[in-house]
Amino acid sequence: MPKQKTHKGIAKRVKTTANGKLKHHKGFHSHILTKKSGNRKRQLRKAKLLSKSYQKRYKKLLHG
Repeated sequence: MPKQKTHKGIAKRVKTTANGKLKHHKGFHSHILTKKSGNRKRQLRKAKLLSKSYQKRYKKLLHG
């Protein structure tokens, strides 16, 4: 059987941590920032771990 290809769309958006969990950056931080509070914008800067249900699905796309 041929190898399964890495899903490049996911690979560009998600990084793997040392423990094998997946982290991503949050959306809504590129424009229309004037109406968002400073606290909200600060929270959006940080990377976040994916939820368990998405971790399972995205690992399949990344590693086959």
